[in-house]
Amino acid sequence: KAFLHHTVHLSCYFPNPQKIDVKNLIIFWQKDTNEVVHEVFYGQEKQENLSPEYINRTKMDMGKWTLQLLNAGVEDEGHYKCVIMQKINERSKEVIHTSGCSLHIIANYSQPEIAELHSGELKPNGYLNLSCSSSGGYPEPKEMTWLISHGNTTHSSMAHMDVSQDAVTKLYNVTSKLNIPVPTKRPTNIRCLLHLREQLGSLVSVPLDI
Repeated sequence: KAFLHHTVHLSCYFPNPQKIDVKNLIIFWQKDTNEVVHEVFYGQEKQENLSPEYINRTKMDMGKWTLQLLNAGVEDEGHYKCVIMQKINERSKEVIHTSGCSLHIIANYSQPEIAELHSGELKPNGYLNLSCSSSGGYPEPKEMTWLISHGNTTHSSMAHMDVSQDAVTKLYNVTSKLNIPVPTKRPTNIRCLLHLREQLGSLVSVPLDI
């Protein structure tokens, strides 16, 4: 997992037990099945075969057998494979190591924010009309819930979540609405909770006191 716009470190996990000189090796990284991400040809980095989106965005640390991918974006998500070949003679070479890893991008959502959609004063027999929004995150969140507390009692309300994805950045914006009768008996505290994926926990709004 890596944060959006940060540098990602992808490892070949190559122990090189025979201490083979890099000048006798071809190392290349590919994404999914068809995109060439990086190539080191007998000690020299080559760019001729790279997919255009990876030109000038990768660096290989030969000491650690690790590829650095700069300015990671959502479109960089996928499965990466490292292949190392050894030169046998002038005409032949053999694969001596392969490894793979999957990259998942994370972008932080803004703190959920509650807005009051009703106009005018709240009346005892009226309805409370609220929305909760959070923006600029990735991946798509799991769900949004509302927490409604009276004194020591809290109950949660599952809510429909409207999700939109920005066509350019691929980041998500989410909104949920809550419509309940105006609480009349005692002070009420309302919060909105955004549950994230990938074991990223959840985000809670600033409470609204009624």
